[in-house]
Amino acid sequence: KLEELTVDLLQKMVGPTRQALADAELEPDDIDRVVLVGGATRMPSVQRLIKELIGKEPYKDINPDEVVAIGAAIQAGILAGEVRKAVLVDVTPLSLGIETQGGIFAKIIERNTTIPTSCGQIFTTAADNQTEVDIHVLQGEREMAMYNMSLGRFQLVGIPPAPRGMPQIEVTFDIDADGIVHVSAKDLHTEKEQSMRITSPKALSEEEIKWMIEEAQAYAEEDRKQREEVEIRIQADSMIHAAQMTMEEAARRLDETKVEEIEKAILKVKTALANDDSQEIKSKTEELEELIRALHEEIKRREKTEVGAEIG
Repeated sequence: KLEELTVDLLQKMVGPTRQALADAELEPDDIDRVVLVGGATRMPSVQRLIKELIGKEPYKDINPDEVVAIGAAIQAGILAGEVRKAVLVDVTPLSLGIETQGGIFAKIIERNTTIPTSCGQIFTTAADNQTEVDIHVLQGEREMAMYNMSLGRFQLVGIPPAPRGMPQIEVTFDIDADGIVHVSAKDLHTEKEQSMRITSPKALSEEEIKWMIEEAQAYAEEDRKQREEVEIRIQADSMIHAAQMTMEEAARRLDETKVEEIEKAILKVKTALANDDSQEIKSKTEELEELIRALHEEIKRREKTEVGAEIG
């Protein structure tokens, strides 16, 4: 009768168990031992479910009522300096990152990363002659920045004017053992750097963290599609820019027919962007990309021919 009354409670174990494996990037076969905690784990139904999920009999040599007390005693010993062979390990409860072009959330430190830790990524500018970048720091698990929690903003200024995509901006997240987050942005050309310090990244309760993770899982497919649509638009815009730059650089080597062909392809991409049709944008961008690729190959062939003629 007890097992019938607790079926719904047992099923609540399934999600967290699978999530723990996924977060650790482990398969059930990678687990050496499962230690049960709490008196309720003496129930045969609990032990059967764990065996089904992990494929191993739960470890029963430790009293489940005493496990928490043993852990608390070890932690107290570590804090008091009396236990030195054990190390307390803390992790980031949510991913940390920044907002990038199109409102995409770029994760720099993934959820469940052991701290202290440090991680960085290289970003660039989204516009020509951009002399500053806004660094919007967030935490969360959603694909788009607007759905995650803002931790603060700062600016990196004094970037030398240059074509977009040329400057290299290194954004680094550094989390110390106390959980204090240092975020820095550095222009790798000028060595100029700005940073911010987050003493406590929005102290969230376990329930709030759980809700944010579950929300990300619930909207995973919707978020993926939204991000994909944004990335398609960004790629289209980048391709238009690349095509225009190529035409400027190779203007003297292009005949009118080739110029008109590329201009028409650019116009088709712009029209697709205006119509906000993702599939059409993607299709027309690929057509333009193929034209530019063929143009580059033709220019290379001409250069080789010209060099050969000069040598001859």
